Amino acid sequence: MKNSKYVLTYGDAFVDYIANDRNNDAFTRHLGGATVNVAAGVSRLGIPSAFITVTGDDETSAFVRGELEKEGVILDPAIIVPEKRVSGVFIHLTPEFDRIFAQYVNETPDLQVTEDDLDPGIFGKASVFHICSGTMFHPEALKTTEKAVKLAKAHGVICSFDANIRPLRWDSEQRSRETACKFLRTADVLKVTTDELSFLMETESMEDGINRLSKFNIPLVFLTDGENGTHALFEGEAFHVPVIPVKPVDTTGAGDAFVAGTIRYIHLNGMPKTKQQVIECASFSNKLGALCATKPGALTAMPRLEELDGLSS
Repeated sequence: MKNSKYVLTYGDAFVDYIANDRNNDAFTRHLGGATVNVAAGVSRLGIPSAFITVTGDDETSAFVRGELEKEGVILDPAIIVPEKRVSGVFIHLTPEFDRIFAQYVNETPDLQVTEDDLDPGIFGKASVFHICSGTMFHPEALKTTEKAVKLAKAHGVICSFDANIRPLRWDSEQRSRETACKFLRTADVLKVTTDELSFLMETESMEDGINRLSKFNIPLVFLTDGENGTHALFEGEAFHVPVIPVKPVDTTGAGDAFVAGTIRYIHLNGMPKTKQQVIECASFSNKLGALCATKPGALTAMPRLEELDGLSS
């Protein structure tokens, strides 16, 4: 029977000001934010996608909503608070074409989606609920995230968590670490980079980090390592899933494309039940991340389903 549910994502919308080149002295405006990229990325892969966020009544907010609607993202769960101003982030490029989040601009940090704004009914329509740590620095957003996860769990929804650590948004690294680790305990699926693993588990050793992470008993973990592929942690076993080498142009959003691929797989097939299914899921997601890295931008580079002819689902 066809899956009639959607993927539900919660988070901040951003305007990304992405450097045009490695000189980092000229920028182009894009709709962005990790959860925006995932919500739109899922929709581009042919899966119904809905987004919980807050925008205002200004031109930038209208731009954000319009771009999301163009992507086919369902905004019924989103709210409008007239005074809200969408955050901005300036993204610099390194000589290796990796991205650095150089500066955040947030005029209205205290205007957030509240617990009371959450409609429990939307979780009954969801197959997967996805979050990242990007909004959790704010106490109101943290409470909203905690309630949203509880609602998702109560409705039997698979919970996906991308650590997505952004230290610039926090008043201390320790609070960032402790808050993210709280959500490791409720995640069914975790996506974390090798750098984030070191940060969260407070060790430079990948093996030690994996051992410490295993204590959280997360059913499925993808530890992404750029051009080195992905390490999957499943049923007490760690194994490597390689990625096809590409010539990167801009790695911004590659991790979000990986997450979108993982969520698509789970929406269509349910949680992987065997090692082979985990490998299939990670291989598909690796290809999406690699394809994203061959194009500039973040949301603009999210792969569409029609680009994936010949790739396994």
